[in-house]
Formats: sequence, structure tokens, C-alpha cells
Amino acid sequence: MTTLKKIKTFQDIDKSILKSLPNPTGEAYEIKIKIPELTFLGVSEQPDFAVAYVTFYPAKKIIELKSLKLYVYQLRDVTVSYERLINVLYDHLMEIYEPDRLRIVMVFNPRGGISSKLTVDSDWGARGGKEKYRDWVGLADTWSVAM
Repeated sequence: MTTLKKIKTFQDIDKSILKSLPNPTGEAYEIKIKIPELTFLGVSEQPDFAVAYVTFYPAKKIIELKSLKLYVYQLRDVTVSYERLINVLYDHLMEIYEPDRLRIVMVFNPRGGISSKLTVDSDWGARGGKEKYRDWVGLADTWSVAM
């Protein structure tokens, strides 16, 4: 008798894992977080890998890094497309932390000889942002993200 394995999808990603700490200064500053081993299952249920860069301008809360690590670990068993993954991550971080600004860049390892880089930024007018930072305007995309 064979048992069917339940496929986890983006809807199974548990955002309640994410915990916050109070912003110790109460003021704006920039936090950069690098997630060098973001692993998940692509839509063909084969392992996919990315490096994620999170730029975070806190308001009242900051990211508790251990909870972010545990949140990312759960993705290893989740079947999701690149495009859905960056948007789910963005939505969860925005909802839980309510930052002044959130920018996520994901650089995906080549698959079949093709690489992808996805970016989302809460500052963009298309995302409802006020475009008050605009540091992304006119930048040449070099495919490398230095931290």
C-alpha cells in the first residue's frame, strides 16, 4: 500500500513563526539581512535555491532573526514558484513588522542554464509606496548585490 504525500504550497507557509522585537531607538535606520541559503521546492517539486537580501527600515518593530531563520527553514518542503515566493515573503514581512520600508531581492541559482533575479520594494508607487526614498531610480542593475 502506498501513501500519498501531501504537497505543501504557498498557502501552507506559516507566518505566525515570525516574531518581532521593539525598535530599541524608535527611530528609522536601515537593517540589511542576507539569507544565503533560501531553499524551496520549485513548481516541478525539484529543489531550488536562492540568496535573499532584505533591506528593512523599521518603524515600531524589528525582525527577530531566529524566527526569520525558522520561517525560512519551513520553505524547504514548500512547492512554490519564484514569483509567488517573493510576494508571499513580502506580504508576511509587511504584515508582521509594518516597516517604514521593505525591499527584498532574490537571486535564484541557475536552473536549466537560466538565472533569475526578482525584486520588490514597498517604496514603489506600484506597490502603494510614496516613492520617498527613490534610491532605486536610475540604478544600473549589475546582478550583484553587495551587503
